[in-house]
Amino acid sequence: MTDFQLLVPPMLSRAATFRDETLRTDLARQEAGWPTARLVVVDDQGRTPVDWDTPTGGFDSGDAASWDVAKGAGATLKTRATTGTTPTEGAVLLGESEGVAYWAVRGRPDLVAGDDPSEWADLRMTGTALDALGAGLFTTAVAVLNWHDAAQFCARDGSPTRVANAGWHRHCEAAGHEEYPRTDPAVICLVHDGGDRILLARQPSWPEGRFTVLAGFVEGGESLEACVEREIHEEVGVHVTDIRYLGSQAWPFPRSLMVAFHAVADPEQPLVPADGEIAEAMWVTRTELRAALDRGDWGGRAGPGERLLLLPGKVSIARSMVESWAALD
Repeated sequence: MTDFQLLVPPMLSRAATFRDETLRTDLARQEAGWPTARLVVVDDQGRTPVDWDTPTGGFDSGDAASWDVAKGAGATLKTRATTGTTPTEGAVLLGESEGVAYWAVRGRPDLVAGDDPSEWADLRMTGTALDALGAGLFTTAVAVLNWHDAAQFCARDGSPTRVANAGWHRHCEAAGHEEYPRTDPAVICLVHDGGDRILLARQPSWPEGRFTVLAGFVEGGESLEACVEREIHEEVGVHVTDIRYLGSQAWPFPRSLMVAFHAVADPEQPLVPADGEIAEAMWVTRTELRAALDRGDWGGRAGPGERLLLLPGKVSIARSMVESWAALD
């Protein structure tokens, strides 16, 4: 049995803030910290301003072991100062770091204040470049603000809800029900043969050559491991064994939690791609995978005798999984 661990934490699992639940209900402490607090402003397309002027190299060099988990690739969030004496209505308290409280709000570039719209970028673009503080703040802000946008009416009786608990629940005005941010768990599994081959698949909507590991949402009443078995069989017709946990990462598009595993399958089993879900599936050797990684994210040309193989971007936990498996001796 081949076992391995992720070389570095998944990009969107990094965080440097303290989520203090007691602060969410302490109005006096919130007001006391508001004048020095910072705002993460996210527009309705999931973008926020980012400072790209602090390059440190690192992860893009291809040496994951040398990548600085805390610094990322040198980018930092550009947060705003607060105004007024009390927290903005509807703001979400993300946490504290080094005595500073961070809140998230919906907004857009303020041209009067000197905002440059070209600096605004989304989480998929910035997740690998941001330092740990920025990655954690941005991921949480996108996840919780997305939930607020979709939860303005009570799921039980349809009555309006209002923000409470510093943005961490909504209160039903009619019956007093409390609703909390939703997270939809999904499994993602790197299937290998116990040796040097890995099973990858392509969705119908993806371009030719774009492959990744298999994933699917957890159903009600289902364990994570049972979901791995079911999803792999449903998507490619393969039975897996030796399911082992690797790690997890928030994926707020709009509200998933990706729980990563690896498992073993016999490559002699016939591959049966699920109609409408999987366009093609194939076994790839570690040598082929390393060659694809060496070509880079935009390496759209394969060498003589090689299959075209484009891999998931670095912001996804799938990339962490395949890079860690490719690094095995």
